[in-house]
This record gives sequence, C-alpha cells and structure tokens, in this order.
Amino acid sequence: MQVILDCGVLAVALLGSYLIRFDGHIAEPYWYQLSVYAPLTITMMLLSNWAFGVYRRLWRYTGLTEVMELFCSVLSVTTIFLIVRASGYLIIGGHHMSYGIIFINCILAFLSLSGPRVLRRLAIEHSQRKHWRQPIRRRSLVVGAGDAGQMVLKELSQRSDLGVDVVGLIDDDPSKLRTRIGSLTVFGTTKELPNLIESLFIDQVIIAMPSAPASEIRKIVDICRECEVDTRILPGLFELIDGKVSVSQLREVSLEDLLGRAPIEMDNASIAGYLEDRTVLVTGAGGSIGSELCRQIMRFQPTRLILLGKGENSIFSIEQELKARPEPVEIVPVIADIRDIIRMRAIFEKFKPSTVFHAAAHKHVPLMECNVTEAVANNVLGTRVIAELSHLYEVETFVLVSSDKAVNPTSVMGATKRMAELVVQDLANRTSTKYVAVRFGNVLASRGSVIPVWRKQIAMGGPVTVTHPEATRYFMLIPEAVQLILQATALGKGGEIFVLDMGEPVKILDLANDLIRFSGLKPGVDIEIEFIGLRPGEKLYEELLTREEGLTKTVYDKIFVGKPQPINREQLGGYIERLEKGVQNADDMGVHAELNKIVGGCLKPGETESKTYGLN
Repeated sequence: MQVILDCGVLAVALLGSYLIRFDGHIAEPYWYQLSVYAPLTITMMLLSNWAFGVYRRLWRYTGLTEVMELFCSVLSVTTIFLIVRASGYLIIGGHHMSYGIIFINCILAFLSLSGPRVLRRLAIEHSQRKHWRQPIRRRSLVVGAGDAGQMVLKELSQRSDLGVDVVGLIDDDPSKLRTRIGSLTVFGTTKELPNLIESLFIDQVIIAMPSAPASEIRKIVDICRECEVDTRILPGLFELIDGKVSVSQLREVSLEDLLGRAPIEMDNASIAGYLEDRTVLVTGAGGSIGSELCRQIMRFQPTRLILLGKGENSIFSIEQELKARPEPVEIVPVIADIRDIIRMRAIFEKFKPSTVFHAAAHKHVPLMECNVTEAVANNVLGTRVIAELSHLYEVETFVLVSSDKAVNPTSVMGATKRMAELVVQDLANRTSTKYVAVRFGNVLASRGSVIPVWRKQIAMGGPVTVTHPEATRYFMLIPEAVQLILQATALGKGGEIFVLDMGEPVKILDLANDLIRFSGLKPGVDIEIEFIGLRPGEKLYEELLTREEGLTKTVYDKIFVGKPQPINREQLGGYIERLEKGVQNADDMGVHAELNKIVGGCLKPGETESKTYGLN
C-alpha cells in the first residue's frame, strides 16, 4: 500500500514540477518528455526508497529518522539525474531535461512523500487520546508468558487509560513458542528480543517474571538499554506477598531487581506456631529491618504487635501504615530507649510478650568508630537489658538480628554485634527461653546505606564516591532477609547463630556503575567515580562465619547454622562489667581497648587497613 500511494504522489509531484517550470502551460514536446520521464523517475525513486529502508517503517511511527531516510533517498536520485544531465545524455524528444524541473521535482517529491507520513503520525496520536494532554499509547512487548504475564495482559486490556498496547509476548520456554494467548502471539525467546523490538516497532518492554533470577533481569535490561526502549517490571514476589497485584504497580527496573534472587518457599505453619495469637515485641521497629519485620509479622495475625523504638517519627510512620491494613491485630506504638532498664521492665510487665525480635542497633560502621561508648551502650548493654528481661518474664522466643560484621570484626560496630551474640548465647545455655541470632550482610537501600548517598551525588552531578575498586559486599533485599529471619527462628532450639545465604558477593564498583546507568547517565562520561579509600573499621570484603563456627546445612536451602562456641560465663560477665564502667566514664579509648581484648580484631582509632582476626 505504501508503494502504491508513493507512486501516485510522485507522479503528481513530477507533473507539478513541469507546471511550475512552464507557468502552467506545458508545450506538446514536453508532454511527451513527461510521459517518458515519469516511469523512469518514479521507478528510481521507489528503488531508492527501498534501498534506504523506507518501506520497513510504519507511517504511524514517522519521526526524524524516517524523514531523513526519505530526504536521502530523494537526494540520491536527484544527484544521479543531475550528473546525467550535466554529461549531456538526458535528451528526450529532442530537448534536454531542464535543471529547473530536476530541482523542483526534488523538493516536491520530498514534501509529497514525507507529508502524508507526518500527517498519519499526527492523526494516530490524536485518535489515541481524547485531548492533547493524555499520554500517547505505547507499543509494548511482554516478557514472560506464564501466569504473571497473563495477569498483566488481563489488567492492561481493562485499563485503556494507561496508554499501553501489547503487541505480543516472548518466553524462553520452547513449548510456548508461536502459541497464542488470547489474540496475542508468543513471538520468540529473549535471544530474539533485539530483532523483535526493531521489527515490531516496540516502545516499551514489560518484564512479567516475578521469580526470575537477577541475571535474567539484567540480560533483558541490557538489551533494552542497547535498543533504547523503555523497560517496566512487575513487582517481585516479595512485594506481592499480600496478593495485591495491579498494573499500576508496573515500575522501572531497579537495583533491587538486579540483586534479587529466587523466591523463598516459606513454611508458614512453623512460623505461625510462634507468632499467631501471641504478643510480639519488635525493637527498632522504625528501622529498615524492624519495620519490614512488622509488616511480615502482621500476616501471621498475632494478638498484639508492640512497635518499640526511640525515634518517634519512624514509629509513627510504621504505626500508621500497619493500622491501615485489614489484619485484626492490636498495634501498640512505644517510644523508649532499650538501655533504660526501668522503662523496659515496665513494658515487659505490662504487655508480657511471647516473642521478641531485637532489631534495635547502631549499624553505621564509620560513625561508630567515632562514638565507641555509644555503640557499646546501645548494641551490647541495650541487648543485655532486652535479653535478660526476656528471660525474667519467660518470653518463649528471643531473636537477635545480627550482622556479618560480627565475624572477625575489624570495626567497633562489628565487635559490639559479636558481643551481643555472646550475651544471647550465654543466656541460651541457662534458661528455658529459646534464644537465637540471625546473621546476614548488607540490605540494599536501607537507611544509612550507600545507595541513598550515591543518588544524592548523582543528582548533584557527581562524583560518585567508592571506597576501593576491589571492595565487595554481600547484599540482600530487605523483604528477603526478613523472610529468612522468620523462617530461621522457627528452626531454632536455642543458642544457634543462623547464617543466611547471601549469594555471591557484589563489587561495590559494579553497583555504582549500575546505579549511574539506571539514572540515564554514563559512568566515566556523565558521572565520574572517585575512589576515597577504606574508611575506619571497614573491610575489603565481608565474611559470614568464623573458622571455629563451621557451617551446617538446615532443611532450608538458604539458611545455615553455625556451631555455638563454649562461653565462660564469669569471664563474659567481667568483660561486660568493665565495658559498662568505661561507658559510664565516657572512656572511648578504654572501651576500645577492652573490645580488642574480648572479641579481637577491632582496629586502633584512626587505623583503616583491613585485617582478619580470630576470636580470643
């Protein structure tokens, strides 16, 4: 149809060039010249259009690229005619072809070819929206022909206001190739994505694979980035845990999607066994881990959920969020300091919790190097208060949220978390309360993490600061970490340190590069990366277990358990007593030295070299 229409407009353009050249009066010899010249010109124009790829384009998507192709096509044919005319060979009916006709035809041919295409584009855009402020519709390809993909198709078909037209699907399952879902075809696999984007004129790719591994998501995103098309993703299973799936939740691909891994199959019955119809206390409930713990605990419908934290704004925020949920759970916000034993005793006396999740801690490594006594007061002495009150008030289960930085610690923060583990393990040996600790690495985009800092640096034009080009860290998504905490707790019998499978360590430099690209910029071109060296207390790489603890598998693939180490109770009590005196005297140097004796591995103030130490 394009070729037929182009024939017509090119014939009219050529006739118009003769009429303009001869002021509307074409003499008999030139009518003959026109009749001979027309088929030649039109044929050459059509062949040139074909060579420049004009007929591989849809008129409704005409843009600057398509117009430039038409211009180059017409200019090429015009140049050929000018060369032949200048050589004296273009004689028809005894008359040379006029230079004026050649130039006028060039202009008219270009306008007559591009005009209808541009008008078609404008007409399509206008028909797709009732008024000019509505969004232009986008041709979309859905990656994933499974249940999630069909869910996306169903909701998109009911939401024409979103401006999305799905033209097909792709899936790596060979059995789905060339099959149809409704009126749409599964065109191919992800390997064919670049060709399909080009041939189907795709504006947007929708990834509908909630359980896809991060490597697969990264591959698709890289292809879309190369093809310069927009990418949207259906939220992962961690985000859809409540079953609230909506097309409005389609969002841009994020770093979390590139680090997420296969979903966890939770044993809900065992978790409900220690949460359902009970009073649950969460310390640090306003923090990244604490707030997510509260969200997921709500699903198991405890009788009462106590949100304990020192920051009123964060506690208010999570309280309002949870109260808006449908679960019939009593939400009790409590503003208190875990180090205040009188206040804590009153809380335990009043509410008598059955399960305690202790997530309150100072976690910022460089800051704790400058605030040694505060780190010990909160992370060690505060943990001892909550843990001992749990024993005193016969709490059934106590869970310490620990850190991989407690392994061979080289920082004050890591040493205090290791001390907290020792406190909990000691109590587990002499009480009926089930004490467990769960140890894992960094959670992505938590408060105080590097991601928000980088985003601010990118917004300011850079540079993005990275400690060391070879620095690596274990990363986990917050919902994933919390699910594993809940599951590990159900496994514990008392005294264990559970270690979560953090996958492969990630280079901090790679993470910075990804974030810059997600911001639509190029690393090293638009945003520079600056290496600032390891900060006080930081390691080049993290570990999850000491050599002595070993590693034992559990019935769950992503949860391991470290062998508890023998603890001298009297010696531990003496250590804590000396630390407490140091805190009371605000003796940072003395407390720092004492931590080295107890746990080993704390760097001296100002020292930044990464080392590995064994426990004393």
